[in-house]
Amino acid sequence: MVHNDKYKFVAIINEKIESGKALNAIAHMGLGLVNIANDEIKENMSFIDFPDKNDNIHKSISGLSLIVLKGRNGEIKKVRNQFAEQNILFVDFLETMTGDTYAEQLVKTKELTTDEHNYFGLLAFGEIDKINPITKKLSLYK
Repeated sequence: MVHNDKYKFVAIINEKIESGKALNAIAHMGLGLVNIANDEIKENMSFIDFPDKNDNIHKSISGLSLIVLKGRNGEIKKVRNQFAEQNILFVDFLETMTGDTYAEQLVKTKELTTDEHNYFGLLAFGEIDKINPITKKLSLYK
């Protein structure tokens, strides 16, 4: 594993959703983002183990920054489009991906266009020089 400070993770959470839904969205997006990353990207994600004084290992935490920002639905959609245009790796999480079973969530998601969806969040990984200009107007999530 090579630590690389030219990359970062960034999450954007819809400022109108409650914290429990935000945490759920971020967890799902984190799993999805790593799942779609190829080996080279995973290497750049800089996952490392943290041994403690007792030699217990706290496994697989990235040594890179993960910045959590907040945005309105429209801002998340705009960032999503810009990330897609720049080929930045990202995963988004929609309101239709909650409740019921995953089969029912798939049906609900399919019933809406990309623009009609309510975005709970977006998580991306990429080069800082590409991500920062796109996200610079968003505020930190608190």
